[in-house]
Amino acid sequence: MIYRDIHAARFIARPNRFIARVEVDGKEETVHVKNTGRCKELLLPGCTVYLEGSDNPQRKTRFDLVAVEKVRPGRPPLLINMDSQAPNRVFGEWMKAGKGVELGLPQPALLRPETTWGNSRFDFYWEESGAGWKGFIEVKGCTLEEDGLALFPDAPTERGVKHLRELIACREAGYEAAVCVVLQMEGMTAFSPNDRTHPEFGAALREARQAGVKVLAVECAVTTGSLTMTRPVPVRL
Repeated sequence: MIYRDIHAARFIARPNRFIARVEVDGKEETVHVKNTGRCKELLLPGCTVYLEGSDNPQRKTRFDLVAVEKVRPGRPPLLINMDSQAPNRVFGEWMKAGKGVELGLPQPALLRPETTWGNSRFDFYWEESGAGWKGFIEVKGCTLEEDGLALFPDAPTERGVKHLRELIACREAGYEAAVCVVLQMEGMTAFSPNDRTHPEFGAALREARQAGVKVLAVECAVTTGSLTMTRPVPVRL
């Protein structure tokens, strides 16, 4: 996916989870943050962030904050995409390009976003006509890393645990099911659940894999103006 009209800025503060104050082009601006997560390890005063400009006159803010350079002492900054809407978009692009086979997923004859099954709403439903596969996929965006290890979640997520339970129910009903963690950064050695922050999520993820839910992780190539899924990384549970 491609962003337009990118501006570098200096991060100042984040008054709440929806907005931030930055200095861009020599002027302080209030900008929309396209990620409601905590991101405390990323949005540090003085760090470099990247904004996408908008020409929509109805908006309250001129810019969306979409990426950040993570400060790493003794090493170059790590560019991380922070757009929480991006993982679903790049996953859809990846699947439609026939790359799902690299993850052990069949090439879909049908890939439908935001699909309801029972009381659940999943990110994607897919069908593969040849083998008769039908299944559901949940996509999670990951922005947390420690020494090259990608971790999810960065805060407790009861919603994430609920999604895993629902995928297990899909498998029990005869559907295929998968959760794909999209790493919004590159150079990662592996992905693991963040048991220190939310052990219940890690336990649910392991239970899901034992129930036949595919647990997948794919990293992305990140630039200030684009995000592209590139390669699977090992999953360590």
